Amino acid sequence: MKREKLVQEITRLKEERNAIIMAHNYQLPEVQDIADFLGDSLELARKAVNVDADVIVFAGVDFMAETAKILNPEKTVLLPTRRATCAMANMLRPEHIIEAKKRYPDAPVVLYVNSSAECKALADVTVTSANAAKIVGKLDSDVVIFGPDRNLAHYVAKKTDKKVIPVPEYGHCYVHKKFTVEDVERAKRLYPNAKLMVHPECEPEVQERADIIVSTGGMIRRAREWNEWIVFTEREMVYRLSKLYPNIKFHPAREDATCIGMKAITLEDIYTALRDMKYPVEVPEEIAEKARKAIEKMLEMS
Repeated sequence: MKREKLVQEITRLKEERNAIIMAHNYQLPEVQDIADFLGDSLELARKAVNVDADVIVFAGVDFMAETAKILNPEKTVLLPTRRATCAMANMLRPEHIIEAKKRYPDAPVVLYVNSSAECKALADVTVTSANAAKIVGKLDSDVVIFGPDRNLAHYVAKKTDKKVIPVPEYGHCYVHKKFTVEDVERAKRLYPNAKLMVHPECEPEVQERADIIVSTGGMIRRAREWNEWIVFTEREMVYRLSKLYPNIKFHPAREDATCIGMKAITLEDIYTALRDMKYPVEVPEEIAEKARKAIEKMLEMS
C-alpha cells in the first residue's frame, strides 16, 4: 500500500476505533508525522494519564507501552510490533534489585522508566532522564539504588552529590554508548559555531564536553537558546528538532546513532495494529498495581 493510502487508512481506523497514536521522539519521520502526540518518556507518561480514547497505539518500545497500560488499565494499548524492545531495559532483572537491596537495605530503589513492569514493581519511584536528578535530590537518603543506565546514574550522582549505586553495574544504551570524545572533536571541527546538546545516557567523558546535558524534551525546550547545535542522541531527534525550529541548524553527532527497537515500527505496522487490534499489551494486575505506585510517585514529584 502506498504511503498516502496508508495514512488515509490509519486516519479512518483511528476514528473507527476511537484511537490515539502516541510516538517517541526517536521514531521514523513518517511515524512522527502521523502521531497525535510526540514526546519523551516523561511527556508520554504524563499524556497517558489523561488520554481521551479507547485505544492507545504506542509507537515506542515495549516498556513505554507497558507504562501506558499501567496508567490506563481500562484502555486497550497496542504495541505495533513485538520487535520494538529496549536492549537497556532488558539488561535489568528483578534479581539485580533484590541483591542490591540486601547490600543497601535502607536505600530507596529509583528506576529509570526504561525498565520492565516487573522491575518497576520493586521500585520506590521511577524517573526519566528529564527528572532523575530532581527526584533523587528530593529523596531523604544519601544513598540510592539506581538502574538500569549507569551513565544516567553518573549524571544524577554528579548533580545531587549522593551515592548512586548502579544496577546492573554494566547497564547502558548501546546507541548513546557509541558517542566518543573523538566524535566531539570531529563535530567541533566540522561545525565550529555549533554548541553540543548531549543526552545523559552518553558516556561521562562526552557529558563533560557538552554545552548542555538534557533529555530529548529538554533539547526541544532549550534549542532556541542558540542557532546551531550538534545533537548527541538518537539520530531521529534531529528530524523532530528541525521540524520545530526550521531556522536553527541541527547536526546529528553520528549518522549511525539509530535505535533498532524504535526503528522497528513502520506505518504498515501501525495500520495493521489498528486493523487487527494487535499487539495488545497486558500487565498482570499484581505487578501493575505496584509499578503504578512508583510511576505515580514520579508524576507527583515532577
